[in-house]
Amino acid sequence: MKDFVIIVPCYNEANRLPIKSFSNFLAKEKEVSILFVNDASTDNTIDILNQLESQYQNQVSILENSKNKGKAESIRNGVLYALEKDPRQLAYLDADLATSLEECYSYNNYLIDGKEFVFASRILKIGSVVERKFSRFFFGRIIATIISNILDIKVYDTQCGCKVFTKRIAELIFQKPFISKWLFDVELFSRILNYFGKEKALNLMNEIPVKRWVDIGDSKVKMSYFFQLWIDLYKIQKTHNTK
Repeated sequence: MKDFVIIVPCYNEANRLPIKSFSNFLAKEKEVSILFVNDASTDNTIDILNQLESQYQNQVSILENSKNKGKAESIRNGVLYALEKDPRQLAYLDADLATSLEECYSYNNYLIDGKEFVFASRILKIGSVVERKFSRFFFGRIIATIISNILDIKVYDTQCGCKVFTKRIAELIFQKPFISKWLFDVELFSRILNYFGKEKALNLMNEIPVKRWVDIGDSKVKMSYFFQLWIDLYKIQKTHNTK
């Protein structure tokens, strides 16, 4: 693998995987590897990934989950697998590329001056494009406020699916399984804060407003998770406050 590895979790993505975008990026950025984690998809996702791998054998790898494990564990498995190849920087990104590969890769430029964890934030500002369904935006802001209170830090957006890490930070925060399948991003922040202490941890982080983020398709989070979400938040809060 290359020095910069992007982990992309995939579950039944055959109908929305933007293959042309992946191909264009890989053809242009020869120093980047993409590791797809196929989470026991039941459609022909793996066939599409295999075609991409055969075309870019030096840049594309595929990790197969023997059974469906969810987004959190798929990303964790991908990070642990990639770490064995000794990259300098790792990232993870949603398969629909709501944040582009180019923008994700550009965040490595912010891993300077002691910064080791850079994350995209869907802050709408002049010159940026952020397209979200109002219902998801409204619900997301409520959750974001609660998360900020749990972590006791001023962070606008913990849940955007584009995050970049140094190898050192990744080795520290991805070793243990996550409590939540969908709120694992919050646990990443919690682990960094608990390991380094609040003051030092904040100096390691950098929140970057996205240039472009487009809500593509429907969320894979089921409505039934609405009830489990509050349980997960409680468990995360309990774990965070007892460390």
